Amino acid sequence: MDDGTGGLQRALGDTGLRCHSMGFGCYRIVRGNETHEAALRAYLDRGGNLIDTSANYGDGLSEALVGTVLRDYRRDDIVVVTKGGYIQGQNLELAQQRRFPEVVYYGEGLWHSIHPEFLQTQIERSLAGMGIDRIDVYLLHNPEYFLNEAGHRGAVSEREREEFYRRIRSAFEYLEGEVAAARLSWYGISSNNFGLPASDPTMTSVHRCLQEARAIGEHHHFRVVQLPLNLYEPGGALEANNDGRSVLEYCRDEGIGVLVNRPLNAFSGNRMVRLADFLKPGEEMPPPDALDRLLAPLRVHERRIALELQLQLCGGGTGVSGILREVLPRMQSSAHWEAAAGPYLLRPIQAWLHENQQRYARDMRWQAWVEEFVLLVNLALEQIPRHLSCQDQGVSDGVRARLLQAGYPADRESLSRMAINVLVHLPGVSCVLNGMRRRQYVDDAMGVPALPPVDGPRILVGAPV
Repeated sequence: MDDGTGGLQRALGDTGLRCHSMGFGCYRIVRGNETHEAALRAYLDRGGNLIDTSANYGDGLSEALVGTVLRDYRRDDIVVVTKGGYIQGQNLELAQQRRFPEVVYYGEGLWHSIHPEFLQTQIERSLAGMGIDRIDVYLLHNPEYFLNEAGHRGAVSEREREEFYRRIRSAFEYLEGEVAAARLSWYGISSNNFGLPASDPTMTSVHRCLQEARAIGEHHHFRVVQLPLNLYEPGGALEANNDGRSVLEYCRDEGIGVLVNRPLNAFSGNRMVRLADFLKPGEEMPPPDALDRLLAPLRVHERRIALELQLQLCGGGTGVSGILREVLPRMQSSAHWEAAAGPYLLRPIQAWLHENQQRYARDMRWQAWVEEFVLLVNLALEQIPRHLSCQDQGVSDGVRARLLQAGYPADRESLSRMAINVLVHLPGVSCVLNGMRRRQYVDDAMGVPALPPVDGPRILVGAPV
């Protein structure tokens, strides 16, 4: 159905809610970032109406941004989806004080729980953080941590799987109470394991979750699921893991709305692949010496201070430029770099600067050098993601070629639009969530509904990547 804004409005399962085919994913979106806020406003101004966030995103700052923006829009026009389950940051401090039951201790600084006592704190936090009195859709956030943690300790037993669904039912019973109190309208589950083969003991079954909801009562409010789905991870559309049907088929038959996440950030083996173009049409790949050119100003600047003050540079003498020259060729992608930059570069730089600031605080040569050093490091850090992303264009070109071979109409659209367009046209998909931290990402994604329709199932099957 055309909503009059150039987008598509679809039913979100049997909830009675209607949502734009493109949703605004708020992972890594935080209050205080003007670029993020402008992007969210641009999405809503272009007719988008589904915002997906979580109490865990940005340790609450994601929901805070959503709340800031919502004040300027008609609340009933927007579908707000948020989630709870992760125990990190402020939640970790709270859990250490409160000692919630049934906590999964998955790793250092990462606990998880869907116990009603913990969920109550999360719903209250989400409502307060966004300044709203009702959440349209509340999702248990990756409850499969219970099964994954059991799998790390050995084979997942049938007893552990039964306990997993007992916890799901207990959470559902609590959420039904929140619906009765008018603090939620609908609830569901976001799970990375929905699309796994039925033979995988950590697979989350929509069929079994629906059975648990029906056991609570005929008029339950379990009506939405969320899962990863992209060209590299098609399990949600192709795995017959729910009573002989795929997740999309099963949910379509049962009136369950489906939100798709990670449409462009795909996991393949041990690396993440970004389904996007990194070079503009006609733009050439960077020359072989591009990295040396990028780091040359920083390298010269570091050598100068090392000679003037007989100073040992950060990294045991190689300097930041040397560290980057050694590490960057080993980075598999810009996303890999983003994960590694903090612990392996930024924190060592901060420690080194702190140490030498105390030693040379009165030396004017140091003070002048530090100011220029910080500028050069920041300039390099701004250019590095672009440098690494360009190396991925060959992968993107291969994906585009396979899409065309599978029957995708030849056009000049960006790979990101092509990849999302396939998902949008999979029967059973209600909304595709895309991270749109910048206005240009909004412009790219919101152009998808205007593209010619494609045979999503046939292309997804015919273009395995």
